[in-house]
Amino acid sequence: MTYSVSELILIACGYLLFLFLVAWITERGWIPSRWVRHPVVYVLSLGVYASAWAIYGSVGYAYRYGYNFLAYFLGISGVFLLAPILLAPILRLTTTYQLGSLADLFAFRYRSRLAGALTTVMMVIGMLPLLSLQLKAVAESIQILTGDPDPAWLAFWFCLLITLFAILFGARHATARERHEGLVVAIATESLIKLVAFVGVALLGLFGVFGGLGGLNQWLDANPEMLTRLYQPLQDGTWHSLIMAFFVSAVVMPHMFYMAFTENLNPRALITASWGLPLLFLIMALCVPLILWSALAIDAPTIPDYFALGVGRENGHGAVLAYLAGLAGASGMLIVATLALSGMCLNHLVLPASPLSSAQDLYRNLLWTRRVLIAAILALAFLFYRLTGPNHSLVELGVLSFVATLQFVPGLIGALFWPSGNRSGLFAGMLAGFVIWAVALLFPLITPHWHAQEVLQWLGWQYPEGATQWHRVALASVSLNGLIYAVVSIVTPMSRAERSAAEACAVDSLRRPYRWELSAQSVDDFIASLSGPLGPVTAAREVEMALRDLRLKYTETRPYALRRLRDQLETNLSGLLGPSVAHQLMDENVPYRPREGEESSEDIRFIETRLEKYRDRLSGLAAELDSLRRFHRQTLLELPMGVISLGADGEIIGWNRAVETLTGIEAEDTIGSRLDHLPSPWGELLTEFSRGEDAHDPKRSIEVNGQARWLSLHKSLIRGAGPSEQAGGLVLVLEDITDLRHMEAHLAHNERLASIGRLAAGVAHEIGNPVTAIACLAQNLEGDSIDEEQRLSGRQIMEQTRRITRIVESLVTFSHSGGMRDVIHGPVRVFDTAAEAIALLQLDPDRRQQHFRNLCDPTHEVMGDPQRLLQVFVNLLSNASDASEDDAPITVRSRPEGEKVRIEVEDRGHGIPTELRDALFEPFVTSKPPGRGTGLGLALVYSIIEDHQGTVRVESPVEGDQGTRFIIDLPAY
Repeated sequence: MTYSVSELILIACGYLLFLFLVAWITERGWIPSRWVRHPVVYVLSLGVYASAWAIYGSVGYAYRYGYNFLAYFLGISGVFLLAPILLAPILRLTTTYQLGSLADLFAFRYRSRLAGALTTVMMVIGMLPLLSLQLKAVAESIQILTGDPDPAWLAFWFCLLITLFAILFGARHATARERHEGLVVAIATESLIKLVAFVGVALLGLFGVFGGLGGLNQWLDANPEMLTRLYQPLQDGTWHSLIMAFFVSAVVMPHMFYMAFTENLNPRALITASWGLPLLFLIMALCVPLILWSALAIDAPTIPDYFALGVGRENGHGAVLAYLAGLAGASGMLIVATLALSGMCLNHLVLPASPLSSAQDLYRNLLWTRRVLIAAILALAFLFYRLTGPNHSLVELGVLSFVATLQFVPGLIGALFWPSGNRSGLFAGMLAGFVIWAVALLFPLITPHWHAQEVLQWLGWQYPEGATQWHRVALASVSLNGLIYAVVSIVTPMSRAERSAAEACAVDSLRRPYRWELSAQSVDDFIASLSGPLGPVTAAREVEMALRDLRLKYTETRPYALRRLRDQLETNLSGLLGPSVAHQLMDENVPYRPREGEESSEDIRFIETRLEKYRDRLSGLAAELDSLRRFHRQTLLELPMGVISLGADGEIIGWNRAVETLTGIEAEDTIGSRLDHLPSPWGELLTEFSRGEDAHDPKRSIEVNGQARWLSLHKSLIRGAGPSEQAGGLVLVLEDITDLRHMEAHLAHNERLASIGRLAAGVAHEIGNPVTAIACLAQNLEGDSIDEEQRLSGRQIMEQTRRITRIVESLVTFSHSGGMRDVIHGPVRVFDTAAEAIALLQLDPDRRQQHFRNLCDPTHEVMGDPQRLLQVFVNLLSNASDASEDDAPITVRSRPEGEKVRIEVEDRGHGIPTELRDALFEPFVTSKPPGRGTGLGLALVYSIIEDHQGTVRVESPVEGDQGTRFIIDLPAY
């Protein structure tokens, strides 16, 4: 069936518009995020590797070289089967440092602009054959289906169409570093369409030509040479080097690197891809022999590269299915590859050659430059297509690019697994391998009169044709590349920056750049420093974005936080401008200041963070050591004494929970800062102590929130055990001894009270003798006197002496209370006990003006010890008096409650603080200022009432926010 050119062009335009619609609705959020980030979408997006070469070229390869075609599918399957070992480290690096391409990775790892530029130039040259292959495949497939004699203009319009859609897909936004979810979903859709169409063509051949598997078996039995021609090429021994070429290309080719790492929306999806992608390519690989045998069976009127079209033409509209599969493979690969290559050229060729200016609109300039580069790369692909002409097959063009990618293998292995590899070795190795590839494969392809045979034979090499030629060139170039890379790296030195980057890139590396000082001391300093090259608006936006990524505050001044901000800024700018430009920009405007002649300490905080991420990956001795580390760290965190660890530069690297409780400052707010940055009074206290000569300060007073606290301070100097150990530091230990000091003061106060009690008892005993003598004399005066006035005076003197006697007895019994005399339970009149307590308190001159009201019922009696209950009333009334003004009433009342008598002592004082209410009856709990109370009175009250089988409780406030009422229930007599 014959088609017109316009019909096929409309199909191509409609297909690309459909993909753009898929991308557009995805970016609008109409597709749920869980679908967009599903591992299946990621696996299908990696199907971009199956370009037009997989649809057309693999069949032609199978025709010429038999089962060697499986090397294409086995190569990519093998690399993803080993994804946790080979691809996970690359994904970690690209995600952490925002590296968008292999050139970015090399520029970052080898800390060299030239490494990025050289990789970019070699990658563009090496990819031109594969890019031109896609244009050639679409143009020639339209020529086959329409009979149009000149495919060149078809390739031209397809190139223009792809340029437009590549810009629409990946260069529509101001910044190129953002993830393109729409592009990922569109490429996944393209892979699904490609797979369905390719399988459809194979099924058309199986059932349309052979009538099913039975017919295929009969045909193979009748034509045994068909199986022989597939097995025979395996004997030339080229398959292993071809697998290696395809294996490497799955990692380093720009479109695969872009989709596997840069546009990876779900890092965990890499595990699914380790089995999902091999399954996808297994299905496609099974289709190749079916299409090949179907074309041979019907003697398809096309060259072997386009057998899929020939099979389709024999089955009605099946040719459109084959055309659509080829179109999908070519368009997807071209769009993604040009996006990736344009980013590489922008970051490593354009930006290093054009200094940034604050007068420019950075984002707009980057956007338009990227668009121009997309068009330029596709124009180069079209020129290469025209230069090579129609005389070269898809197989030749494809294998040419795949072998070119082998030149990046030694550099990539060194970046991940050999920290000693350096930039000099990379340059020498890649140039040597690239020259061999160009001389042996590229120049003969584009220059018919190039005598590669003579050049190689002069070097002592044979120059065979076909797969053997590719095999030998691949082995020779990559072997020489790797050898030169290793030798030159061993004999040449590495810079400190390159060594630091090598440690960061090494697999399972836990090292980190040192804690160097920064020139910037605040966030504003960052903005001011970057405003020169970026402009004030762009600089402020980038700094705000980095702060948001790190969840840091704008007011941040901690050295650790500022170092993280600088690293994050360099990472973000790496995604925008490339690692070389970003590194130079940050070094020139926000430089580190390593201390000359002084060993810098490693960033322990960052190492802790990395170890936490690696916790599930550790095993054996490493896991045991990590468990020991975690145990020691937890021990320090849970110590009841505060521990602060300082680095050699005075930076805080440890702050345990006891310090958090003591100071009220969270560890996250202090780690990475210095002691003098802490809020008052802690900053002044700890800075002074850390710089002082004394290693211990057992009693240091400090005022915190208006309250006095006592601390015991200790410090110890830590020295590194060797040159490879940490540079040392200082440990401060803080112990809060405030409660101990209060207890000591309480005990001293109680001892003074006990001494006063003993003194009062002695004084009372001594007063008793003269009072007795006075009473006897007054009695004699009353009996012997005749004068009535003298008799009256005698009676008055007797009355006063009896009063003195009662007071003395009360003092003696009160001082001896608390178990110093036998307890006698009997009826106790509440009114009389309250009155006696009031009388005792009013002996104090400070309480004579206090208004006590005894409203107890004189008939109410309770069972108990009168002297101990007297002490209860004295304690409660004394507390009420201390809490009340002089003219405020203090009331004692009683009332019956069943078989008990309820006694209430109520005042109108300031009340009891809420935080003390639950612990009021515990020892040493008091609301009085220091020196005014011991905190033992209410504890004694509680003990006495409990011994009398009664209860005591408190209500406060009583009215409004004032007053306290103690309620006592005692058994009635």
